[in-house]
Formats: sequence, C-alpha cells, structure tokens
Amino acid sequence: MRIEQPIIKGLLLKRYKRFLADVELSSGEVITAHCPNTGSLTGCMPERAPCVLRDSQDPKRKLRYTLQTIQVAETWVNVDTGLPNKLVPEAIRADLIPALRGYQSVRTEVKYGTSSRIDVLLEKEDGSKCYVEVKNTTLMRGKRALFPDAVTSRGLKHLNELMDMVQEGHRAVMFYCVSREDASSFGPAVDVDPAYCKTLTKAAQAGVELEAWTTKVEPQSFELGKRLRIHLPS
Repeated sequence: MRIEQPIIKGLLLKRYKRFLADVELSSGEVITAHCPNTGSLTGCMPERAPCVLRDSQDPKRKLRYTLQTIQVAETWVNVDTGLPNKLVPEAIRADLIPALRGYQSVRTEVKYGTSSRIDVLLEKEDGSKCYVEVKNTTLMRGKRALFPDAVTSRGLKHLNELMDMVQEGHRAVMFYCVSREDASSFGPAVDVDPAYCKTLTKAAQAGVELEAWTTKVEPQSFELGKRLRIHLPS
C-alpha cells in the first residue's frame, strides 16, 4: 500500500495529551503533529527517534502534519491506527491472506452488533459472511508482539460482538496487524489488560478465529509481511 500524501522526516521530541507530538524538522523548526493512536505506545516513543510525518498540505486543518512512523532501534513502527484498516481489506482483495480467500464482496465499516461497525465484512455469493475486526499492534517484548498496550473496553466489546456473530452462524476473525517487521510470535498482554486476555481466550474457544501478521513499514509504503504463531495463556 502506497502512502500518497507527501512525507517529511524529523526527530520525535515528545508525545503529550495522547494525540499530540512535537517533532523537530531538519531545519530546526519544531512543529506539533497529530498522533492518531489511543494506546500507550509503550516502547515506541524514544526521545529524538527518527520519525516520518504525512503532510496534508491543507492550510485549513488545525494540525497540518500526522505522525505516521517512528524508528525504534533498527525497526520502523507504524503508529497510525488507520493504516491497518486500509491495508487488511486491500490484502484480502489481493488474495494475500489464505484464511480469507474466496469471498466475492469486501466491504469496510459496516454496521453490526451494538452500535458498532465491523472493520471488514466479507460475503460469498451464497450469502455466507465473515466478520473481520482489525487491531493495530505495536507493543513488543523480546520477539513477541503483544496486544493491548493499554486497557481497552472497546476491544473487549469487539470480542463479545464477534462471539455473537459466531453464535449466529457466521465466521468471525480477530486480525492483529503487527505494525512492525521484527516480531516472530504474537500473544495477549496479560499484565496490561487481564480482562481482555481472558475474553480473548474465551472467544477463541467459542470459534472466533485469530490471525496475526507482521508488516513491512517504510516511509512511503505499508505492506503485509508474514503470519505469526499465536500463543494464548493456558
């Protein structure tokens, strides 16, 4: 997936009020960018780390720049939670995800559940459906990617709604898009949100399918990488 907006590079100074980040440009100018991520981004915000901003070039926009990727050690990490929601349906249409092949219709942001919208709804000609919820994942410990990086009542709600879809006879998939390339496995962050992790195990036992994939993150591209082994607590 190509990033169409112009990009500029800088050094991350700090993130604050969750959605704001100060970045120093090569000219020495310090600008404030929008940080499109509600998580804690633990381990992903080292001071003066190289970063990439998208330039909206829109003078009417309150914050012209959007923080997109940050270099952590030798790895670029995508922090924009909106990009996985664009990448996954694109990868499905290109038949890059074996578990999600064979569907004639791929729609995004479709209403379902209790005042929710499913990230991707897949449908076959015979009417069978597959509900796919996408989660951006950035937290790493060792070589294992973990989700969530903060307590998530919204994520808990999504798991319960996917279980409801399974009970109604549909397929349901929780897709963890690991927005970095250096992970070799995936698991829930039990210490961060025990309730979410307990419900994830319950959902898997109830028939919700789990997929976790790395991504190849570059300043102007975001591509699907490899499928990861998933480890759930026993």
